Amino acid sequence: MSDLTIPTISFETSPDQYRHWDVAVDGARATLTMNVDPNAGLRDDYELKTNSYDLSVDIELSDAVQRLRFEHPEVKVVVVTGGLDKIFCAGANIQMLAGSTHEHKVNFCKFTNETRNSIEDATANSSQVWIAAVNGTAAGGGYELALACDEILLVDDRASSVSLPEIPLLAVLPGTGGLTRVVEKRHVRRDLADAFATRTEGIRGRQAVDWGLVDQTAPLSSFSDLIDERAAARAAESDRPDHGPGVRLEPLERTVDGDEIGYSTVSVSIDRRAGTATFTIAAPDDAQPATPDELVDAGAAAWMLRCARELDAAVLHLRFNETAIGTWVFRTEGNADAVTAAEQILAAHRDHWLVREIRLYWARTLKRLDLSARSLVTLIEPGSCFAGILAELVLAADRSFMLDGTWEDLDDPPESATIRLTGANLGWFPMSNGLSRLQTRFWGRPSALAAAEATAGTDLEARDAAEAELVTFAPDDIDWEDEVRVALEERSSFSPDALTAMEANYRFVGPETPETKIFSRLSAWQNWVFQRPNAVGPNGALQRFGTGSRPEFDTRRV
Repeated sequence: MSDLTIPTISFETSPDQYRHWDVAVDGARATLTMNVDPNAGLRDDYELKTNSYDLSVDIELSDAVQRLRFEHPEVKVVVVTGGLDKIFCAGANIQMLAGSTHEHKVNFCKFTNETRNSIEDATANSSQVWIAAVNGTAAGGGYELALACDEILLVDDRASSVSLPEIPLLAVLPGTGGLTRVVEKRHVRRDLADAFATRTEGIRGRQAVDWGLVDQTAPLSSFSDLIDERAAARAAESDRPDHGPGVRLEPLERTVDGDEIGYSTVSVSIDRRAGTATFTIAAPDDAQPATPDELVDAGAAAWMLRCARELDAAVLHLRFNETAIGTWVFRTEGNADAVTAAEQILAAHRDHWLVREIRLYWARTLKRLDLSARSLVTLIEPGSCFAGILAELVLAADRSFMLDGTWEDLDDPPESATIRLTGANLGWFPMSNGLSRLQTRFWGRPSALAAAEATAGTDLEARDAAEAELVTFAPDDIDWEDEVRVALEERSSFSPDALTAMEANYRFVGPETPETKIFSRLSAWQNWVFQRPNAVGPNGALQRFGTGSRPEFDTRRV
């Protein structure tokens, strides 16, 4: 199998294909039970024992989170629990980590973080509350899964505990936001958090409640009653509808022809010599739903939902399977009016459950783009439709080029390129820092922000867009090809490590949030510690784990 044209990792799955999770829906409550198949990991050189997980487990979890939101509007509370005796989840599989490439470990941690964030997003913004029913030991990533839930219930059987043992056992950090969530979300006092993260046996029972690591505990005899009580109470607070229908997320249709990848609204062309992938996103070419009922009837075929799903899928494919393609170039084609007409339903009916879910899905997809450790370049040419939601791609870019004028050498030159901001660009899709991309662009410059926002609803040609500081460069047709080519060639000549670090520093200005700490800071720490010999060297903790011999550490602090 060639990894040049066929994805080595697929993110397409559905409940009838799950090997690791059982989903049961009963009215307003869904129960998601982790029951990992030890022999169904991504690779065959390890077993997923004791409900440990690898990317295959998290791909299914991510899919389940998405489907519960879209396919089951009546579900108001989700209970996640363990399916093995006395084990909730043992965390990321150590043998998997020890045998993985560095890039896979970092991408695995990033995707798992995004999945945990989507759980929190469901609770905070979709009114679909997640509760962790920890019915056994929750270690490392297992406790981090519980931390993503809004409530944590722990069985008090004198054995079950919660722990983050990565530092004492593996010489790395918890990879999916555990340290940050303990102090930022659970508000555990930092000295107690320090003691907790260096105690391999973890904390159990009443002490876990007293320290703030879990919310409630109950003996095994009444644990089910506690779960039922809390699930009923939280479901009663939800504003989700009591009945469907939901929207079935049918499998995406994709074609692969060499280095060309095609979906219905998104296509990707890979140039391996240049190290670029060019995304082209097409505007809708037919009438789109104008009422919530029409939107539900259209379901996953509606352009707004279909485009978000396809862009998300393309980003994930390239992130994991095309790691040497370091620059992503974004183009659009079609009618800008069709884009802004399609998004009107998201403005007019924002309180409808499906409208809310589509807006939130776009927010998550655009965040995934922000966090993908690639250089992002936008090209705005005649025939483009960077309006509204698609204008977010201009604001997300590290650099944007907009043609000043048109292609003068053509017999029938097309109209000049324009961009158009709408309400979608004024706060619908916050970044990890909690700001819109416009607010991030003009951080500390309120007058420039106000001037840019005042252009909303206006088609801006290149000079006006440059005057409003919405694009980076605006060359004419004489210089266009050379300026774009030189910029892309220059980008590919730089160190990808340095570019990743630089871009992350520049993209997340302004206030620091738990999310920016998890991604901008924690991911960088993991990027570093996962390369250190203390963790991954021949005598490091990941290599020695489970062998009975202690790791050997270089004790110098650096």
